Amino acid sequence: MSVEIRRVASDEWAEVKALRLRALADEIAHLAFLDTLEHASAQPDEFWQERTRNAASGDQAAQFVAIAEDGAWFGSATVLDHRDHPGSGLVVGVYVADGHRGAGAIEALFGAAASWARQTGRTALYLEVHVDNHRAQRAYERCGFVRTGEITQLDNGEEYVMVRALGAADSVGA
Repeated sequence: MSVEIRRVASDEWAEVKALRLRALADEIAHLAFLDTLEHASAQPDEFWQERTRNAASGDQAAQFVAIAEDGAWFGSATVLDHRDHPGSGLVVGVYVADGHRGAGAIEALFGAAASWARQTGRTALYLEVHVDNHRAQRAYERCGFVRTGEITQLDNGEEYVMVRALGAADSVGA
């Protein structure tokens, strides 16, 4: 089965919205996301249009998606400037739909995110994962993330801070 991994285009806001709502409907969304299905569903189209435009171009943020051979979107990861670690990216909104997990999509999404981050001068990717979200922790470790020892307190509980250093191998063409 062929999978396409790429950055979103600015006119794909409806697909971005649908994928986000699907992610927020996941059974462990309360551990993985700070948003709720109810809140996100109530956002106007303009919200999704701006969100997608911001993630589609430039060096401040990028959203990468996994698209199946039949055109169905099933995975996503977004990189933002990290507020606490200048020169690094913060990965948020990581999701791979049930039925596609364990087939390499998460590794491909993180590969695309790492390549973009390296090309834009970042030296590391950080993420935060809920202490009870063991499935995600294992996936992130497979993708080269390690715990920093720091634990953050968010609205949904404690989260481990993880980091992946970026090297030349994370650049396209390297």
